[in-house]
Amino acid sequence: MARKISAQRAEEKTGAFATARKNIVIQYGSKERNTEDLLSQIRQDALNKGVKDSDFQEVDLYVKPEEHKVFYVINKNINGSIDF
Repeated sequence: MARKISAQRAEEKTGAFATARKNIVIQYGSKERNTEDLLSQIRQDALNKGVKDSDFQEVDLYVKPEEHKVFYVINKNINGSIDF
């Protein structure tokens, strides 16, 4: 029984959903942005500000379409924003 439960937990963490390709699109008014594009722009913005590619460990993303901005925090201490 314990083995079955462990296998179920492993499946939940590594199952088809975890490995499935995902496409997330944010729509606001007449604008539509894909999260992959937003993350790519955030990466480039951070690199332009002196963050090294190897420094990225965590990226938090806050979309505020009513302000036409996407705010980000890298590694809990580097803040920035890009246009939505």
